[in-house]
Amino acid sequence: MWRRVPAGLEVVLVHRPAYDDWAFPKGKAEPGETDEEAAVREVREETGLSCRLGAELPSTTYEDGQGRPKIVRYWSMTVIPHQSAPGAGAPTRRDRADYELEPEPKARGEIDDLCWASLEAGRRRLTYPRDVLVLDGFCDIVSRSDIGGQEVDEVLEGEPEGD
Repeated sequence: MWRRVPAGLEVVLVHRPAYDDWAFPKGKAEPGETDEEAAVREVREETGLSCRLGAELPSTTYEDGQGRPKIVRYWSMTVIPHQSAPGAGAPTRRDRADYELEPEPKARGEIDDLCWASLEAGRRRLTYPRDVLVLDGFCDIVSRSDIGGQEVDEVLEGEPEGD
């Protein structure tokens, strides 16, 4: 998930205490759910924000703790302005353009911290080189398109994560 602030572009990173790592939001598809549906749901659960799916980014592969191969698919996503998560009721302060991050109760056991980070701060904070490759893929898309100039999700206030 990304946004534009006056200083440039920022991406969302999450901290998982079980692994003591910083990564992009991700998770597993539920039965009958497409990868795309799972990505949108997982980002909403881990950040508290509803998003719009954009271009697919590079996938990553690795072995989990039990030695099983894992493939993770990623997409560029933007926040859907002024839309709460389903069933959340009336818009709240979190629905404003500042896109405050707060995991849904379901994800609070998995995520203990999250932040908006500039592209460079994100590159330094990401724990795994495979996630840096995903960020590089996003940067490549930005450099080849006008994605960085889109105004539909532009944030008018906010400061980037410190570099």
